[in-house]
Amino acid sequence: MAYTSQAGSGARPMTAEERKVIFASSLGTVFEWYDFYLYGSLATFIGAAFFADFPEATRNIFTLLAFAAGFLVRPFGALVFGRLGDLVGRKYTFLVTILIMGLSTFLVGLLPGSASIGIWAPVLLIALRLLQGLAIGGEYGGAATYVAEHAPDGRRGFYTSWIQTTATLGLFLSLLIILGIQISLGKTAFADWGWRIPFLVSSLLLAVSVWIRMKMNESPAFQKMKEEGKQSKAPISEAFGQWKNAKIAILALFGAVAGQAVVWYSGQFYALFFLTNVLKVDAQAANIMVAIALALGTFLFVFFGWLSDRIGRKPIILGGMILAALTYFPIFNGLTAAGNPALAKAQASVKAVVTVQPNDCHFQFNLTGTAKFTSACDIATSFLTKNSVPYSVVVDPAATTAVVKINDATIESYDSTKTAADIKAKNPDFDATKVSDAVKARNGAFEKQANLALKAAGYPLVRDPAKVAESKLAGFIEKNPELSLDIAAIQATEKTMVPVAAAIKDKIVTAEEAGSATEIPVFTIADAGAFKMVSNPADINKPMIVGLLFVLMIYVTMVYGPMAAMLVEMFPTRIRYTGMSLPYHIGNGWFGGLLPATAFAMSAAKGDIFYGLWYPVVIAAVCAVIGIIFLRETKNNDINA
Repeated sequence: MAYTSQAGSGARPMTAEERKVIFASSLGTVFEWYDFYLYGSLATFIGAAFFADFPEATRNIFTLLAFAAGFLVRPFGALVFGRLGDLVGRKYTFLVTILIMGLSTFLVGLLPGSASIGIWAPVLLIALRLLQGLAIGGEYGGAATYVAEHAPDGRRGFYTSWIQTTATLGLFLSLLIILGIQISLGKTAFADWGWRIPFLVSSLLLAVSVWIRMKMNESPAFQKMKEEGKQSKAPISEAFGQWKNAKIAILALFGAVAGQAVVWYSGQFYALFFLTNVLKVDAQAANIMVAIALALGTFLFVFFGWLSDRIGRKPIILGGMILAALTYFPIFNGLTAAGNPALAKAQASVKAVVTVQPNDCHFQFNLTGTAKFTSACDIATSFLTKNSVPYSVVVDPAATTAVVKINDATIESYDSTKTAADIKAKNPDFDATKVSDAVKARNGAFEKQANLALKAAGYPLVRDPAKVAESKLAGFIEKNPELSLDIAAIQATEKTMVPVAAAIKDKIVTAEEAGSATEIPVFTIADAGAFKMVSNPADINKPMIVGLLFVLMIYVTMVYGPMAAMLVEMFPTRIRYTGMSLPYHIGNGWFGGLLPATAFAMSAAKGDIFYGLWYPVVIAAVCAVIGIIFLRETKNNDINA
């Protein structure tokens, strides 16, 4: 690795010791980010395992917020481990953070789901997410500081840019392992239990990372400062209690990091979420396309880091924010047209109208996961959002309940709380389970009518196979006249004998209906089960999607590639670890980490799948303006001061 740079004076090849520093710091950080990103990449499976008691729309938000919980505590990790790094050194702080991260991730792979331990499953999951977030809070500042303090003047952008590749490489590694296990096990086994394997594999990565970091030496700048007795005795109070340092942290946050964070998470995480959850692209296909874009774009982190040594950090970082703010809407519109053309066509021609009572609609941002959105409006809009159907809301004081109109079809929604009370009043002998089942049946009737209307309007809906007990066949045909089924033709097909326990678990029959039987004869009827919105694989324009994802990656690398060098250069050595870590993790943990959940909730509130993009667009634009006015160029700063 004989890298050279022409920036600054005295350009020379990279030494063996410097290559070792970069490799050790980067590789260990790749492994930590791999651990952290597994949760984001496997959010759908984690939601099904740990939040199964919630409706799907609420589950999506809750799953994303559990992911965000790890980001919310990152600033606290920055304070704890930043202080430790400034007091005792960079090397030993590395070891602590990676041990916490690795063990927390491994335990996620072993944690039972809500079906086994109930509410303790999400509680313990969130606890492990918090530990992961604390560890990441101490990791990045240490890695960036350690590498920068080994780098020669005029080459810090190039050297630290290798650290900037670690987040993307960690995501790339997690996607590769996920795809490999999916292909090996098949989608069914992977969804059932195979998704846990990547978490368990992290124990191997942990062992390698610890071994590498044990061989690292302390930073020369820190060692020199320690020998001279110039260490800060109270890094936190010195970094944030003195205005001369605190104002640097504030400017770093609002003039650089906040904008970098939303561009970064939009370009990598939200793009993947948008493809799978909004456009309904198959998760495996989406992961492959994202992985290709990551592979194509990762080298740009180093390129823009190298370029920042020549022209400065500021124009590259702020330029990426401005480009993102100007082009996000057309890019995500392009992803929609390429990822699900049938959905894009239907959205352009058919828009639902929801007529509601005053004050019946609520903003469905569920921070704690305990809120229940039970009104007729919330149920209707949640259903439409889940199916990526645009809608407008009309408030009518004369309305008795929310009504959804799709073309000529009119579907009446319901208030689940009032419905449950009415059912209980009419059937006082019903227990809570029977009341809940009756409410679910009412919801099923609403969703079926709405899905039939959407399918007739051109939305790309398909139906799963239906498993029907022979004893219930006539009733099933009567309840589904739209299928035009012939009972004799179905009975002429092969039936399967299903054990009673499995039939009850799959809700083919109830325990009362099964009686004393040990097996139940079951027919499988194609295209007669639950509806789901899909993206037809044959219609997906994969080159276009990869191209658009690559453009998003360009913005990511512009704002992130030079960021480590800029942050290191903004703070003095004695408080550098603490000073740069807090604004970095507030920006990325709070502004960035909350992006997926916030964007999803905003889109649900507005009835527009693109409305949530205003969150990153506004933050990136405001941050760019602040940076242009107040941020100074840092590439020539003396970091030994």
